[in-house]
Amino acid sequence: MEKETILILDFGGQYKELIARRVREAGVYSEIRPCSVSPEEVRAMAPAGIIFTGGPDSVYRPGAPSCHRGILDLGIPILGICYGMQLICHMCGGQVGPCGRSEYGPTEAWLDGDCPLFSGFSSPGLVLMSHTDQVFRLPEGFHPTARTEHCPMAAFASPERKLWGVQFHPEVEQTENGAGFLHRFIYRLCGCRGGYCMENYLDACLEDIRAQVGGSRVLLGLSGGVDSSVCAALLARAVPGQLTCIYVDHGLMREGESRQVREAFRGMDLDLRCVDAGDRFLDRLAGVTEPEAKRKIIGRQFAQVFEEEARKLGVPGFLAQGTIYPDVVESGTGSAVIKSHHNVGGLPSDLGFIGVVEPLRHLFKDEVRRLGLLLGLPGNLVNRQPFPGPGLAVRILGEVTRDKLDLLRRADAIVREEIQASGCQADQYFAVLTGIRSVGVMGDGRTYDYTLAVRCVRTADFMTCTFAPLPWDLLGRISSRITGEIPGINRVVYDITSKPPATIEWE
Repeated sequence: MEKETILILDFGGQYKELIARRVREAGVYSEIRPCSVSPEEVRAMAPAGIIFTGGPDSVYRPGAPSCHRGILDLGIPILGICYGMQLICHMCGGQVGPCGRSEYGPTEAWLDGDCPLFSGFSSPGLVLMSHTDQVFRLPEGFHPTARTEHCPMAAFASPERKLWGVQFHPEVEQTENGAGFLHRFIYRLCGCRGGYCMENYLDACLEDIRAQVGGSRVLLGLSGGVDSSVCAALLARAVPGQLTCIYVDHGLMREGESRQVREAFRGMDLDLRCVDAGDRFLDRLAGVTEPEAKRKIIGRQFAQVFEEEARKLGVPGFLAQGTIYPDVVESGTGSAVIKSHHNVGGLPSDLGFIGVVEPLRHLFKDEVRRLGLLLGLPGNLVNRQPFPGPGLAVRILGEVTRDKLDLLRRADAIVREEIQASGCQADQYFAVLTGIRSVGVMGDGRTYDYTLAVRCVRTADFMTCTFAPLPWDLLGRISSRITGEIPGINRVVYDITSKPPATIEWE
């Protein structure tokens, strides 16, 4: 893990953690650093290879993200992705400019079979394009290795300088053989041997936690979801006897979930304390409709409850959080802000804790699940669907009220029950109470009630997703049950939007 590293330089792209995950899936440790890192720092790390991420800017714009020119001259293999490819071209004397016709989404590409990145893979193949700029003239010593209908230089190579670039995104599922392209770069061009695995990560993580925490107490908010449960198991193994888990019932949980959380952790070797704070959260959310404001309010309340409980314990200690990679990337750590997460976006600076422990911060959801199984957690807990920290507050559009929460809980229970019983292939599914009210008719009377949206997606990484094509009879049954069993909802719609352009959650 320590001797063999692929360094990922971040230029503001949304997929930097996904690139890191793909590298780790290939069996090599990856580490993300800002693009401002110096050549001396890179040389000290001695990475086997470097990947330049994508980014939302234009490389020719004054002030656009860049890196030190010396990094290109270290003799370390570099792969530029999208913006990263354009930056290599720009820094080496080529020309980059606005596209005559931008490309977005899966696009057919013709690949040069003589290029080590692409040899052996079928051509043409689909690749995910997402760009408004492109390479128009290559630097001296470079040659094109892929093209699309509207992008004649969709990839390039300069083997003598150990520089390669692809305009498309090999890290996403929509690119055919994308994982294979990255594997070729890691092993064929960088000469890696592999060996990174979650067992090794677990050993290193336990050592890191012990070194950070020492003999101090740790306070963890335990929701019963995958992330906080794995975090609790990890901390309990690293620092046994020092962990207190606080279950904050913020009144925003799914139907029956508070009871299930108490039952699931009752028999474990944890100091579990349950705090009923539902009224407190709802009071603070009264009249609030803006999604970011709701998330920040919930984050502040979580932090304050933890601080109050810590004072009751008499020892400040550390605050632990189940923050994972998708939380970090979507909260805008070096990237464009998509949405704030309660555990990375709304914490006040004066918590009173010694520090924050985030042992899952560099893991994706599938890695967290594998880690949970290694720690001995039951499969039914580890494989639970993701549930946002702000709970149902971000599945109610507009103001959050008790009446809306009651409606959504009942409707969401029906959605989950029916989809689970159907056996359909889906990774996450839930209900959203929209702020839309529409005219309907029930019996012989006019209604003016809420519209409920059903969200069901397929995804391997939760960074991208496609909507699940549920059978019509299943959707009809869900709609009939909700409108028939829950007064206050008279219309049900199905969300058929993928990510991107949408997020999985509505807020």
